[in-house]
Amino acid sequence: MAGSRVSASGARLVYRTGTGRLCPHCQQSMATCRCGKQPKPAAVTAGVTTGPVRVGRQTQGRGGKGVTVISGLNLAQAALEGLAKELKSRCGSGGRVVGGVIEIQGEHRDTLVAELARRGVVAKRAGG
Repeated sequence: MAGSRVSASGARLVYRTGTGRLCPHCQQSMATCRCGKQPKPAAVTAGVTTGPVRVGRQTQGRGGKGVTVISGLNLAQAALEGLAKELKSRCGSGGRVVGGVIEIQGEHRDTLVAELARRGVVAKRAGG
């Protein structure tokens, strides 16, 4: 392929520390790419960010009771509350939405990561 940089192992560069993400076709930074072949952002469910969605557990300020916390979702408040309602129903538990973060009572990290993956959201289990 003309113009593409390939390492000795045959792998293309996708990130450079000083530049950031690189276009897979012309190997220029995504901001300066002019080849017009930039990949489209990954399509995920209604407005969810492509950044990290973390599913963790917290007990701070709750008298030792644990809650599962989902952060990193970039949804409008109404959509976030709708998703929270569906996830609470899935877990059979209560919860709330506070400051763009969904809190669900109890330890449900594995269930929620699986449910978010089923919906097309890449979520990672956070914490130990």
